[in-house]
Amino acid sequence: MAYLLVSAFLLAAQTHGAPKEYSQQGVGVLLDSLKLQEGLFTNESENYSSQVQPPGTNRRIPQSIIIGVRKGGTRALLEMLDIHPEIVVATTEVHFFDWDENYAKGFEWYKNLMPFSYENQITVEKTPGYFTSSLSPERIHEMNSSIKLLLILRDPTERVISDYTQVYYNRLENHKPVQVIEEIVIRNGALNTKYKAIQRSLYDVHMENWLKYFSLDQIHIVDGDTLIRDPLPELQKVEKFLNLRPRIMSSNFYFNQTKGFYCIRSEGRERCLHESKGRPHPMVNSTVLEQLQAYFKDHNQNFYRMVNRSFDWH
Repeated sequence: MAYLLVSAFLLAAQTHGAPKEYSQQGVGVLLDSLKLQEGLFTNESENYSSQVQPPGTNRRIPQSIIIGVRKGGTRALLEMLDIHPEIVVATTEVHFFDWDENYAKGFEWYKNLMPFSYENQITVEKTPGYFTSSLSPERIHEMNSSIKLLLILRDPTERVISDYTQVYYNRLENHKPVQVIEEIVIRNGALNTKYKAIQRSLYDVHMENWLKYFSLDQIHIVDGDTLIRDPLPELQKVEKFLNLRPRIMSSNFYFNQTKGFYCIRSEGRERCLHESKGRPHPMVNSTVLEQLQAYFKDHNQNFYRMVNRSFDWH
C-alpha cells in the first residue's frame, strides 16, 4: 500500500511537470512518513526483492561501501549518512565479498539486494566483516576499481572490549555459558593474541591488504571515537569525500541523556540506534588493559604511518 501511494505521487508529479529535484524530495518526505505507518525499511524486516519500483529509479551496485570495522560504529555511521537526501542505504549487512557462498551467487544477486535509487543518489552498503577479510579487497576491486570506501575505526583496546560485550550479551540472551573478559584475553599468564577480537583490532595488518588494491585517497577513515562525541564534523568530512552537497546539519542530532549518546532527528521524526548499541562495557582489570594497550602500541604507530594520520588511541 505504501508504495502504491508513492507511485501515485510520482505519477502526479510527472503529469504536472514538477522539477525532478522537487519530486524526489517530496517522495523522500512521503516515504519517511510511510515507513512509520507501514513498518517498512526496518533493519529486521526489509526485503528489497519485494519492493515496488518507483518510476525513475533502479537498483545499483554501491558507489560507496562501509567496509568496517566491526564494533567501530558502522551502524551509527550508516544511520547518520541516511539523513542525506542524495544517499540511499542498504540497511542489512549483505556479506557478499567476505562469504564465499554469497559471492558465488554473482554481482546481479548482489545488486538485487540494493534499494532503488535515483541517478543523482549514491547507494551505500555496509558490512563490517569486509575490513578483516583477506578476500574482500580484491573482490571489491574487481567489481569497481574506482569505488570510494568508508572505514570507521576506534581505539583498538576499546574495540576489543566492545566486541567482547556484544558476544557476552548474545550468549546471555541465548542461554549459553559466558566467561569474564580476563579469562578470554589472558591465557596461561600471557595475552591471547589469537583471540579474534584482538586480531580484528590489528588495523595495520588489515589495511596493508586494502592498500594493495586501492589508493589511500579512495579510503576515507572516520574517527569512530569522535563520531560518538560530536557527529557533525565527521559526517561533513564524509560528505566532502563523496562529493555531496552539505545537507547534514547540527539540528539533525540531539543528545539522549538516558542512552548516553546522540540520536537522529530527520524529516520531523526522531530515532536512536537499537538498544543493543551503546551497551555499558564491563570493568576490566587494569593490568589486562595495560597489556592490551602495550600490544597494540606498535601496530597503531605502524597504522599511523600507513595512512599519514594519527589518532588519540591509548
